[in-house]
This record gives sequence, structure tokens and C-alpha cells, in this order.
Amino acid sequence: MNAMQEASALKQRLTKGAIRIDDVVKTYDPDGAAVMAVDHCSLDIAAGEICMIVGPSGCGKTTLLNAIAGFHSITSGAIYLDGEMLCGPGKPMAEPSSERIVVFQNGALFPWKTNLENVAFGPMMQGKLSKKQAHEKARAMMADAGLSGTEHNFPGEVSSGLRRRVEIVRALMNDPKVLLFDEPYRALDSLTKSVMHEALLEIYYKNNVTIFFITHDLEEAIFLGHKLVIMTTRPCRPKKILTVDIPHPRDYGVLTSRRFRELMEETSEAVHEEARKAFAAGEKEG
Repeated sequence: MNAMQEASALKQRLTKGAIRIDDVVKTYDPDGAAVMAVDHCSLDIAAGEICMIVGPSGCGKTTLLNAIAGFHSITSGAIYLDGEMLCGPGKPMAEPSSERIVVFQNGALFPWKTNLENVAFGPMMQGKLSKKQAHEKARAMMADAGLSGTEHNFPGEVSSGLRRRVEIVRALMNDPKVLLFDEPYRALDSLTKSVMHEALLEIYYKNNVTIFFITHDLEEAIFLGHKLVIMTTRPCRPKKILTVDIPHPRDYGVLTSRRFRELMEETSEAVHEEARKAFAAGEKEG
């Protein structure tokens, strides 16, 4: 592929994956008591953008992610992907699709399959690729992600950080428009997490997929994101939306930059204010 073709392919990728959340409300009704989880939430995420979502536990962040993924219905409002309605009036629940892939907090690799078999599984099961084609693509993508040499290991035979990387590559095998991350690095120690942040950015720079990423870690949010959205305590809606104006590509050197410290100071108060409200309201982890 020549330079012109590469530029054209990149432009095409970046025109896909735009998310629009338009005045979304989600109300649960356990035991007849209406509980609002999402309150008239509106948010625009550009194609190819890393959008970091920060907010107290139980505020409704995961509810919003699940609505985009097609796991939960919405009560009102609408969600669009590239201008097409996923859910909204007359269609309260989006249909799950390989265009929108979730990377779960607790992982979802098959422990009885090798890493290579895990990565190749999706396109084979969907009939998109033959076994040979899927394995060839999986090997190439694993190599790009620094996973060469782990193809024939089982998930339990590699570190937690490598397992997370395998899961991301497996998600990308389906050529999604959007990756949805629900605190994927929450259980990792700080050193492993820092390595995984850089690994995720390396993978992102090669794929330019839109990323919707939930976290409690403000440093993680600023380091990774193009956009940072601080959510209110339940019911969830944007309290503060901030453009992270630190140029990409990034490495961990940016953590010592003056602009990074300024962004931490600018956002910490809003995050802590919502955390105090959640604590006072007795919100639980979830």
C-alpha cells in the first residue's frame, strides 16, 4: 500500500465511529420504585476519538455504556452511530453488533483456548474468515501488539497485562467502529497499568478506532483521552467536558509536564465534589 492509499484508508477509518448521545434518560423500576440512572445526558464523540468517562461508582456510567452496546434499553432520548439511530423513539434498545465491542472489566477470554484461538474466534464464528485466514490475521495483529511468542500459550499462562492485550486484539479482529471499555485496568497494579496504557495507545495509533472508556482514575483519563467527561453522581449526566490538549502520540513523559499538572488541578475538584456527594448518598460500588 503506497502513501496515498494509506492516507485514504486512514481518512475513511476516521469518518466512522462518531457517537451522538442525545438527551438520553434511563429509569429502572425495581419493585415499583422508579430509579433514574441517566438524566437527560447529551454527548458528542468524534470518530477516532478516545473519550474518557469519569464519575463516582454507581452513578450510571456503565448503564450508558450498556445502552451503546445494546445490552440495556433507554427510557427516552436517542443514541446514534455515524448518524444512524441505534436506539431511540420506537426502538428503546440497540441491537448488539460487531461494530461496537465491549472489553469487560473481568475479562472474557476462553481459558481452554490458546491466545491465538481466542483472537481468531470471532471472525471464524461469524463466518467472515476461514480458519486459515483468521489465524493469519490474528498472528499479524498479535505481532503488531507485541504478543509474538504468546500465540500458543493459554490465557492462564501469561500475565494479567498480556491477557488484557489479547482481549483488545481479539476485539479489534472484528474491525469495530467503537471499542467500549469498562474499567479494563482496574485490577492491575500501578506498574502493569502504566505499561498497558502505553500498549493501548500503540494499538490505537495503528487502528484509529473510537474508544469510550470508563475509569475512576483521573490520571489514566487525562493520559489516554482526547476528551474527558466528568459525570455527576446518580443520576448520570455530564458535569464537565474537557478537551485534553496534550498532543498525541503520548508517552509517560507527559505526566511530568506542566500542562498535565494543570489539567489534573482543573478536574480534581469536580471529581472530588461528585465523589463526596456519592459518599453522602451512600452509593455502592457498581
